[in-house]
Amino acid sequence: MARVVLSGLKKTYGPVEVIKGVDIDIADGEFTVFVGPSGCGKSTLLRMIAGLEDITGGTLSIGGRVVNDLPPKDRRIAMVFQSYAIFPHMSVRENLGFGLTIAKAPKAEKDAKVAEAARILKMEPLLDRRPSQLSGGQRQRVAIGRAIVRNPDVFLFDEPLSNLDAALRVDMRMELAKLHQELGATMVYVTHDQVEAMTLADKIVVLNAGVVQQIGSPLELYHRPANIFVAGFIGSPKMNFLKATIEGIDATSVKVGNADFGSMVLPRAGVSASVGDDVTVGLRPHHMGDRGNRQLGGRVVLVERLGNETLAAVELKSGQQVIAALPGDVDVIVGSDLELGAETDKASLFLRSGAAA
Repeated sequence: MARVVLSGLKKTYGPVEVIKGVDIDIADGEFTVFVGPSGCGKSTLLRMIAGLEDITGGTLSIGGRVVNDLPPKDRRIAMVFQSYAIFPHMSVRENLGFGLTIAKAPKAEKDAKVAEAARILKMEPLLDRRPSQLSGGQRQRVAIGRAIVRNPDVFLFDEPLSNLDAALRVDMRMELAKLHQELGATMVYVTHDQVEAMTLADKIVVLNAGVVQQIGSPLELYHRPANIFVAGFIGSPKMNFLKATIEGIDATSVKVGNADFGSMVLPRAGVSASVGDDVTVGLRPHHMGDRGNRQLGGRVVLVERLGNETLAAVELKSGQQVIAALPGDVDVIVGSDLELGAETDKASLFLRSGAAA
């Protein structure tokens, strides 16, 4: 286990800069998730930590030592890839102990570490099976177990659940959370799935185009996004964005207006904007519905019934659509009119630059 510190880390391919001076501090024992859309640089950043990509600029330290020029084998890391990368001709036992076999570890030590990994991952009955006799989730457990036996300072996960079906992904998320609790290890996890990020992470790093957009706990990012990009990426369904103009500002609130909701007062102090400025109001679907002043009205154009809740897409007077998360048994149909309220104390406000007000 170790602290991982990225200071001004950069990566270029010729004239193209893909990682643009990233600063991240991952505490010892912390589960940190890198999340962002495809091409944002999250996997490249993980591979730089692993030593699989050269570092163009900045410093990377693991456990207090700078490792920029160290080969992967000397960094005390273990990586679990998107593909299981296990040997089909070996048993589970042989796959788990392969790294120790290569390192010429004593047989007793290897057997003890393999047995411990199998216990942690509940794989004792599978030790003598071949990968062809395992399910996708079991194969991923083998890949994780192979990392455990190496007793690394840092575990690195590169979208390890993306090849699993939906039900298995949920199960494996729970297994990974339990694994982190049991080992107390430093873990860095890459995913494009914000649900995985929200459910697994102690700390989330949101990346876009090689730049860190925000670092914080899942609830910090959900309730206090730093900009429109983070607000739109974190949360499912995604946040609704409504263009508006500032009509008034006082010490504790901001009054905004547009054609769809008229005027709305948002509790907000210290806003660095002026009357007349263009802004964007962010309203999460779960903060809209039959509550507050019903200022947003329109025609229902789509209904998705999920059992515990119903998602309704509503076309406003301006033609813009918003999504509202309603109770599961609500009586709403496509083509009907629906009046929506909003919890204004939970609304987000963004300046013309996209930054949070």
